[in-house]
Amino acid sequence: MEDTPVAFAVELDRTSPVPLYHQLALAIERAIETGVLKPGDRLENEVALTARLGLARPTARQAIQELVNRGMLVRKRGVGTQVVQPHVRREVRLTSLFDDLAAEGRVPGTELLSLDECGAEEVPEPPGLPARLTRIRRLRSADGVRLAILTNYLPERFTVAGPDLERTGLYALLRAQGASFRIAHQSIGARLMTEAEATLLGEEEPAACVTVRRSVYDDTGAFVETGTHVYRASQYTVRTSLVV
Repeated sequence: MEDTPVAFAVELDRTSPVPLYHQLALAIERAIETGVLKPGDRLENEVALTARLGLARPTARQAIQELVNRGMLVRKRGVGTQVVQPHVRREVRLTSLFDDLAAEGRVPGTELLSLDECGAEEVPEPPGLPARLTRIRRLRSADGVRLAILTNYLPERFTVAGPDLERTGLYALLRAQGASFRIAHQSIGARLMTEAEATLLGEEEPAACVTVRRSVYDDTGAFVETGTHVYRASQYTVRTSLVV
């Protein structure tokens, strides 16, 4: 994290019909997207920014607030305005978080929290699970920033090892053992994190999380895996397309 504010080039067209606050917001956004401003970098304060650009303070304040509302900047008391870590944005489809992060150019990381056996009575849904299951708990990160707690349950016909789980995605391991994914049932929700979840994910309470429960079946209708996942709402967005 930078100790001093990071200055960046801004070109404003005062003859344009585009409001100056929006032009400034676009300039800050471009600086973030091109890496001129990096996660953790601190912006100039409003006094310095407006003096340098010849703007009124309300104009700079409105530009910064626009990006705060979009989750690109955050205001911190005693620190100033900082660039936040970019959100992970995922489409609603049956994919591996590990693979999605890698596809976006992010660096996925995994810490195995536990790998053991449990009974089906410990898993509230779906019904009809095998009596004994393999339970996996992992802490997933993106570019070194903690992102999600993943808990998955597998039938005993699949075997997974700790080192493999820490260097690749679960779905890749299952496919290598002959799993052919066909259909998944998924529900997405939101709630406050528990104290233990907030500690693991490095959030200050109260903190919101996105929750996902998913059950996957193969092309014969056989159960493949079910999982309950908790994502940091400050770092994670679910995206879907609607056809009209």
